[in-house]
Amino acid sequence: MKTKHFRLPEFSLRFVHVWRRNLLVWRKLAIPSILGNLADPMIYMLGLGYGLGAMLPDVGGMSYVAFLAAGIVCSSTMMSASYETMYSGFSRMHVQKTWDGIMNAPLTLDDVLLGEVVWAASKSFLSGMAVLLVALALGLTNSALVLWIIPLVFLAGLVFSGMGLIMTALSPSYDFFMYYFTLAVTPMMLISGVFFPVEQLPPAIQAVTLALPLTHAVALARPLMSGTLPHDIILHLAVLTAYAAAGFYLALVMTRRRLLK
Repeated sequence: MKTKHFRLPEFSLRFVHVWRRNLLVWRKLAIPSILGNLADPMIYMLGLGYGLGAMLPDVGGMSYVAFLAAGIVCSSTMMSASYETMYSGFSRMHVQKTWDGIMNAPLTLDDVLLGEVVWAASKSFLSGMAVLLVALALGLTNSALVLWIIPLVFLAGLVFSGMGLIMTALSPSYDFFMYYFTLAVTPMMLISGVFFPVEQLPPAIQAVTLALPLTHAVALARPLMSGTLPHDIILHLAVLTAYAAAGFYLALVMTRRRLLK
């Protein structure tokens, strides 16, 4: 592998133009896009929360629907960032050749990737915030601490955007993404504390969850929604930040290998 592929990222404010370009395209389909991103998490939250929740006692000192809402805020962010960087990102990179066209202007691949990550995080932020607003409207949280979920959701968006771009750089076709969703995203949703406490899992699986970014996002969001300060805040933030930085760097290296011969 060429050494130049591993060089550190070199950024400029020109990445904003990539972000703005994607925003202008998305604006034409903003309403159906938002509704589409909101439908699945709302079905989970309302269907499971009120349906299954009616048969369950309080979970972790809160109603099950409130417990579930915090997890859905984070998982919705993950799903939105993943879909944007993979399906839409792959279209712009490989099918439409949008990235090639952009790089004919005075922008580097580093700027393009940064613009894509920030755009996907911005779009996933809207998904997470939409679920949070519904939770507020339903009276599932009334603490001022919930405001700290706002930067947390954006950080989670950066994490899963970087991971999604790694898959985009590796993928030969759209079909390849199903492996990621089946083998990584779905299991992560099931064991990261979205639907039930991690403490209910066998010890070996609990150890695995500690390495998953969604676990740390949920571990921060749920206490904030219940009006308490999370434990191990620095640890959770450090893990998420490390994932965001490492994910972006690996995505950049792999994209350089694919596009810059």
